[in-house]
Amino acid sequence: MSVLLLNASYEPLAVVSWKRAMTLILTGRAELVTQDDDRVLRSAGGTEFPFPDVVRLLRMVSFAGMRDPSGVAFSKAALRARDGGRCQVSDCDERGDTIDHLVPSSRGGDTSWHNCVLMCRVHNATKDDRTLDEMGWSLKQRPTVPSGRLVLASRRPEWDAWFATAGV
Repeated sequence: MSVLLLNASYEPLAVVSWKRAMTLILTGRAELVTQDDDRVLRSAGGTEFPFPDVVRLLRMVSFAGMRDPSGVAFSKAALRARDGGRCQVSDCDERGDTIDHLVPSSRGGDTSWHNCVLMCRVHNATKDDRTLDEMGWSLKQRPTVPSGRLVLASRRPEWDAWFATAGV
């Protein structure tokens, strides 16, 4: 389950795992803002903790990726947010399960925002080590470097108030 991480200014910063959120809380680096009332975490010793939904860092952090698109690190999670979790081959509405290199790695293609897209397993396996032109395929959209705010697109409806106040 994902947890919204806020900066000390209550600005949405990232989406983290519940384990990471609990680590931040228990080490005194963050505080619980809202909890999931339907869940409780229990330690091996029997101690119960509220399940975090939104946590806030106690100290302000500067995260360049939130303002500077070049600062967003390449990752499958960020690629999934950029591509909406869907295969990027035109006329395909399947889930994008694999990362495809538009210029294949075997031909010198790098792992970068401009060379990678999500594809369904069928399209990726069919494409193999060929280019889109060789396959006669086109993409739904041109691959770009996402902004940090787009990476937060995996937000849940109950977090909308936090994004509204931050103007996201």
